[in-house]
Amino acid sequence: MTPTTGSAVLGDLAGTPFAYSPAPESASLARIADSYGLFVDGAFVEAADGRTLDTVNPATEERLSTVAHGGAADVDAAVRAARRAHTQVWGPMAPAERGKYLFRIARLVAERARELAVVETLDNGKPIRETRDVDIPLVSAHFFYHAGWADKLQWAGLGADPQPHGVVGQVVPWNFPLLMLAWKIAPALATGNTVVLKPAETTPLSALLFAEICQEADLPPGVVNIVTGAGDTGAAVVDHPDVDKVAFTGSTAVGRAIARSIAGTRKKATLELGGKAANIVYDDAPMDETVEGIVSGIFFNQGHVCCAGSRLVVQESVAEEVVERLKRRLASLRVGDPMDKNTDMGAINSAAQLGRITELAQAGDAEGAERWTLPCDLPERGYWFAPTLLTGVQTSHRVAREEIFGPVLSVLTFRTPEEAVAKANNTPFGLSAGVWTDKGSKILWTADRLKAGVVWANTFNKFDPTSPFGGFKESGYGREGGLHGLEAYVR
Repeated sequence: MTPTTGSAVLGDLAGTPFAYSPAPESASLARIADSYGLFVDGAFVEAADGRTLDTVNPATEERLSTVAHGGAADVDAAVRAARRAHTQVWGPMAPAERGKYLFRIARLVAERARELAVVETLDNGKPIRETRDVDIPLVSAHFFYHAGWADKLQWAGLGADPQPHGVVGQVVPWNFPLLMLAWKIAPALATGNTVVLKPAETTPLSALLFAEICQEADLPPGVVNIVTGAGDTGAAVVDHPDVDKVAFTGSTAVGRAIARSIAGTRKKATLELGGKAANIVYDDAPMDETVEGIVSGIFFNQGHVCCAGSRLVVQESVAEEVVERLKRRLASLRVGDPMDKNTDMGAINSAAQLGRITELAQAGDAEGAERWTLPCDLPERGYWFAPTLLTGVQTSHRVAREEIFGPVLSVLTFRTPEEAVAKANNTPFGLSAGVWTDKGSKILWTADRLKAGVVWANTFNKFDPTSPFGGFKESGYGREGGLHGLEAYVR
């Protein structure tokens, strides 16, 4: 499978054409077993009712492995193991000792980084360059960061004697499978909780390799339990009466269902849900940097990012220039084999998600938006959607209000800063936003008025374990990362 580009001919600086040479990473680095059980109480076990599900490579539609499909009985076993580990081992353990385990996990993730990157790319469809350079290094960094806090919680501003909740039920999505696992598990363990985690149905493999890392680190049995399965498995984790706290990242619809489910119970929750981020571009923005930031904001990870800059809100006087520059930049993107180190955009994660993206793009057509799609040849097998721009979009259009979660950028225009802020805030979501301008005062004025949990200035999609992340309105509540993220895991 060769990555394709919108450019008809590639050449060197002298204009001499040359043939494309792929640079594939070896899939043999991924030591994927033919089948996996559930990871409960420190060991891999079969599902109680014997159910299984296959996980496939979205770039080829080939089966990668078969994993157990956990049910209510399996979740109950995992929660009981987590409760026992919290009461007898992990809770009473000296915080400095807990920190040593997290340091050990961080080092093991770093040592197995290349293998983990390959597994994540095969199972998810994202380019190997992203899993290698972004996802896996951040996974290790989160465990290193939280390991350092394990014996310092009394100085973290969390109260004089912060105590863990106990057993935490966690459900993570398919767009950043291992990174979201780290966002959830690292602070939970650092604060003395034990965990039952349910990875996404379509991307369970990196979580199961993480279970192997837990074994390699000699983490006490029951501290981390991983129960694979579909939506019913996640619901069993959330609804279990002996789960003290729920942490969920995913769609707003499922987040609402979780909030209803735990209403009236003693359970605490953090919900990191959808987004429809505005990327505001003023007429004095540095254009070259801005175009790169726009591309990173929406086409990184095929647009499978909850905080993606999916709405470009650009000042009317430079809108035409920005769109033309974007088209020229997109023409140089390579779309294709995620295992090729030259690939810029890989496969859509699943047939269901591809259908969702296609349906919403067609809704934009029906509402009068003008569609431009990168002219490139896509592979015949797998799930693919070429980078797409929608211009002439109005704030009432579905493509301006609903989360597409794919490589589709809706372009809106404004005349005044007040109009820019009004359009940016005209959304039920409030997760993130970007501001592009040469003037610091304009950045501060705009950011102060945006209803978003994270605002980036002259950049986009920058993350760090020390910085909290989370949103407002239908983007959920609670924070992950930094001291604010630790707070969610203590009483």
